Formats: sequence, C-alpha cells, structure tokens
Amino acid sequence: MNRFKSFERDLSRVNEDNFENIALSLFQFQAKENKVYQKYLTYLGVNIDRITTLDQIPFLPISFFKTHDVVTGDWTAESTFYSSSTTGATPSRHKVKSVQEYLNHSIQIFEGFYGPVNDYHIFALLPSYLEREGASLVVMVSHFIKESGSPYSAFYLNNLSELQAHLKKSHQDRKVLLLGVSFALMDLAEKMELDLSDCIVMETGGMKGRRVELTRDELHQYLSQRFNVPSIHSEYGMTELFSQAYSKGQGYFQAPSGMKIVVRSINDPFEVLGKGKTGGINVIDLSNIYTCAFVETQDLGRIRQDGSFEILGRMDNSDVRGCNLLVG
Repeated sequence: MNRFKSFERDLSRVNEDNFENIALSLFQFQAKENKVYQKYLTYLGVNIDRITTLDQIPFLPISFFKTHDVVTGDWTAESTFYSSSTTGATPSRHKVKSVQEYLNHSIQIFEGFYGPVNDYHIFALLPSYLEREGASLVVMVSHFIKESGSPYSAFYLNNLSELQAHLKKSHQDRKVLLLGVSFALMDLAEKMELDLSDCIVMETGGMKGRRVELTRDELHQYLSQRFNVPSIHSEYGMTELFSQAYSKGQGYFQAPSGMKIVVRSINDPFEVLGKGKTGGINVIDLSNIYTCAFVETQDLGRIRQDGSFEILGRMDNSDVRGCNLLVG
C-alpha cells in the first residue's frame, strides 16, 4: 500500500522533466504486481529489468479489459466502469479503487484546461450514457454539474425546450459549456438553430450506431454553422483510462501532465513511430495506478511536432465505441 501512496504523490507532482522516471518506476511495479500484465509480458518474453526507456515498454492491448479484471495488487473495488458497446459485444470493464480520487483527478484536469468549474453553467447531452450504468463519463460530468453550483447545470434529455430557455437565461453571469455525445448534438442542431456564439460546445464521442458516421471535420463544420460558434471543442477519454485530453477547437488534443501518447506502427505493435507518422495510439496514463498505466488502444492517430496529438479514426475491424471514435 505504501507503494500506491508513493505513486499517488508522484502523480500530483508529475511534469515533463520527471514523467519518464515516474512511468518507468510504475512500469516495474505493475509488471510484477499486475497478474494480467505480468502474464502478458512473460508471454512476450520481456525481461522487465532491461526496460530502461519509455519506448521499450510493451503496452497491454485494450481488449484485455473485456476479458479480465486488470488490477495491480490486491484490493477491493469501490465501483466498476463499463464501456458502451454495440449489441452483442462484450463491454470493457475498469475497476475503480476510489471514485472520489477519480473525480478529484478529472476535475483537476478540466480546470487545468478551462479554469474553475464553478465559473460555468454546464448543459449535458449524454442520452446513450444515461441509458446504462457504470459510464465513467456520466460519473465525471455529474460531478462537474454538482461542483458548478449552477441552477442551470444539468443533464438534458428530451427537454430541449427547457434547454433552449435556460441557455438564453444563463449567459449573463457565467461562461456556458454545452457538452454532449455527437449524435445528441446533431439531433439538437437539426431541431433547433441556436445562437451559441458565447458558449463552448464540446463533443465527447461518436455516433454509437445511432447515425451514419461523419468525419470529425464534417461534424464540427455542421455544428459550428448551426450553433454559430467558430469551432467545436472535444474531449478524448475512455473507460480504460482515468485521465482525459481536451481539444479547444483546434482539431488536435493536448494531454494533461500525467498522460502521454505514443504512436506505434500499424504493422508492428512494438515499433514506436516518430512525430508526424500515423499509427496506433498507445497511452501512458499515470492515474491508472491501481490497474494498468500502459494501454494499447484501437485508435489511429499521430503526434504533431508541438507534442499535441490527433485522432484520425479506428483500426480496421475494431469495435465502434468509446469517446471520439469518429472515422477520419
């Protein structure tokens, strides 16, 4: 347990200079104490004592979260987050040691990008997530809504007239954030031509089988026109990660200090690609202290020269699910 507390302290002080040392130390710990990850590394024939740089770390395929409880050490889960999935598909599950720590971490990341949450009225359109239990996004946004302290902050489902009325009233004293899954924002844009020029509009995911998939550029262009905003913001997160990255409308994401993106070759999952090259997205998420911090996703993307990253779509034959899975 002392090791866990040590990594929690490390997460609170992580920066660009010490990230690699903290990540390597966490890798050594999880490679020994996470049974699923340990077996995977053994199968690969990895000598963990020879792992001395981030580029050498093997990432655990995200599919293991569908079939195993991916946990480091021996502890009792306070909750479990489940991914969305297409009908008949097996959802991912992510054990949660402390929901409050997840919430504290998520709001710290959000405020690092956007400032205090109590400066906002938060309007949330997340119907597909509210229809099931264990959605990490609902847990996170519920916390944001509560902490905002705004009488207008809420989840809005079919009460779009109320949403429209509250949007008109809420501009006076705070900033406004309209946050929603892509198909719900599309539905709103088709039914109401709103002037949200003073608002932040943020999409948090794909169509999830509700609509024909659009490229992100097509979606953002349509929403921008209908809502009269210069750009659409985005959130990049998933059930298997406890951290989130954000895009402030530029079309590319910035990761928080405890999260790092690595791009792998499509043909060789152990080959790390340089900046500007398109490949599979691997994520180091240091907030996954109690599970696995080294996750091989099924997203396609590339890292820009300034260190930000783009999500370009999904790997062939992968499930259509999760946040920001618009096909590029």
